[in-house]
Amino acid sequence: MPVWLREHSWRQTLTAVYLSLPLRGARATPANIFCSEQYLKVSVPPFLFEAILYAPIDDTNSTAKIGNGNIFFTLYKKEHAMWDSLTLANADKEKLQYLRENAVLKAHEKAKEETEAKKITKQDHKKYALEATMKVEEAERKRIEDLKEKERQKVAEELELWKNQQKDGDKYMSIQKKGELHQETEPLKERKSGKVSKTRIPNEGTSKTRLKSTKGHGSCSIFSQDLKEEQLPAPRAAATIKVNFTPRVFPTALRESRVAEEEEWLHKQAEARRIINSDLSELEDLKEEEKNPDWLKDKGNKMFAMGDYLGAVNAYNLAVRLNNKLPLLYLNRAACHLKLRNLHKAVEDSSKALELLTPPVADNEKARVKAHVRRGTALCQLELYTEGLQDYEAALKIDPRNKNIEKDAEKIRHLIQGTMQSS
Repeated sequence: MPVWLREHSWRQTLTAVYLSLPLRGARATPANIFCSEQYLKVSVPPFLFEAILYAPIDDTNSTAKIGNGNIFFTLYKKEHAMWDSLTLANADKEKLQYLRENAVLKAHEKAKEETEAKKITKQDHKKYALEATMKVEEAERKRIEDLKEKERQKVAEELELWKNQQKDGDKYMSIQKKGELHQETEPLKERKSGKVSKTRIPNEGTSKTRLKSTKGHGSCSIFSQDLKEEQLPAPRAAATIKVNFTPRVFPTALRESRVAEEEEWLHKQAEARRIINSDLSELEDLKEEEKNPDWLKDKGNKMFAMGDYLGAVNAYNLAVRLNNKLPLLYLNRAACHLKLRNLHKAVEDSSKALELLTPPVADNEKARVKAHVRRGTALCQLELYTEGLQDYEAALKIDPRNKNIEKDAEKIRHLIQGTMQSS
């Protein structure tokens, strides 16, 4: 049985109606709100609010803001006039039922039209993207063809130049060979004519001796050449050089390392291995990379982005069991508990993150601001407005330029003043 929300406040101008609806600790989302031209419904279990408006409104431009346990509606009127009341007065049940069904039917038709329009727009975008891709590919293909043609022409020119150089070289070599042959044939002819003249001398003894001398001298001077072989140096002897390195765990040299940081890192790694090697039943079916706290933190972040808050909490829980010194694990798990309305756990995780974020330095300012804001939000939702305001003021001290935190703190101050006046 739903609980009807009777408490609400509203005010109006000629152009708009401003409606404030308290939720009393319930958490609302945009999916819990339905609004049409003359029908407004808010269904946040176990609460229900329903109103047949006095006159039609512009449901397209009207807005609803959810925050601090309230929903603030800004409803723009279609006709500029002052209303006598927020809802229709003296309306029978049949008329109310007709207006309700008509509003739902119009909303369905409007949603269908928007879906069709989005589908057509998406098809147009795909068509335009395909045409643009085809143009780009055609331009790229043409550019590649031009480059190929230029390279082909360049290679053809180089080949033609090489052929001409080869022809010129062949001509030069042929002319040089002809000159060398001409120089070798001239002394042969002269020596042959000398031999013939010497054989015609009648003295046999002198002829024999001259023939021997000329034969020996001619064989050495004409048909033999003294070729000197090049003396190459002997190959180098092989050798082995032994190099000994100092054993180190880290790849950097000792003179470039920081011993304190390396020892701390080794201690953390040893502690992580000890935890992994302990009897954790959750780690038996996991891969090696899945036993890394950083990998589990990234997995939890992805699940949180997809709206799987319970899965994200399980990933952060296992990561905390592997390494309970990472403040971001508690900070992210506090955000999940806020989404799941586990307010006390959100306060605990935010406090633990603040403990680990000490000493306060410039590098952890953003994390400390998030921790204060999330703990302050959880405390305010628990109606502990004074404690929540202290966290918001602490966040403002760290980041005084953050306008959103300043606005939320001002709202909390107004709530505290209102509760003090009512009491």
